[in-house]
Amino acid sequence: MKKVLTLAVMCVLGLFAYTRHHEHPADARHPNPPGAPPTPLYTPGIPAAPPAAEYSCDGRTYCSQMTSCDEAKYFLAHCPGVKMDGDGDGIPCERQWCGGS
Repeated sequence: MKKVLTLAVMCVLGLFAYTRHHEHPADARHPNPPGAPPTPLYTPGIPAAPPAAEYSCDGRTYCSQMTSCDEAKYFLAHCPGVKMDGDGDGIPCERQWCGGS
């Protein structure tokens, strides 16, 4: 009888913990739920990257692989492992595409 009571108490506690964990909306646990577009980065003075529909992360990481400043901005803001901002100022490909000045 003692084993059955202990098992029942464990089940109730497990159910309570499970429901407490799952009662919060997904957006409260994850800033970017699976399937949602990534939160864009903001750099003052730099226009936002183009819409995600125009470009996609395809493994390119270097400025020499880009075709425009807008494309480089998209890759810097959305794609992991890019090597396009050597001085860390948030402006990608300054020599090739986004130098402007």
